[in-house]
Amino acid sequence: QVQLVESGGGSVQTGGSLRLSCAAPADIGSSYCMGWFRQAPGKEREGVGSINSRGRTTYAESVKGRFTLSQDIAKNTLYLQMNSLKPDDTAVYYCAARPRFCLNPPLAYQYEYWAYWGQGTQVTVSS
Repeated sequence: QVQLVESGGGSVQTGGSLRLSCAAPADIGSSYCMGWFRQAPGKEREGVGSINSRGRTTYAESVKGRFTLSQDIAKNTLYLQMNSLKPDDTAVYYCAARPRFCLNPPLAYQYEYWAYWGQGTQVTVSS
């Protein structure tokens, strides 16, 4: 069982920034694909982006140019830097992991292809 723990959520105004963190088990970055999803009230969980062990990233169109995924393998931590936040970004954000390799979009953003999940952290963007 892979345990993932998110932190860093909160409330910001439109245009603000937040950085989410996801603490993962040791060495997960070297053998798993990591990603971020989000789920707004009444909506399906949607993919935000993914990062593989070599640091290759993919992003959903809705966040491209505003969000950045990164990882510190030595600290076993995944990050999501979110800039230029909009009210539409309001959601619970989840860290996710799947064994071995990342899938290409659009499969990369479909939650059924991911094996492990964190408990989620709330992000609220006010206008």
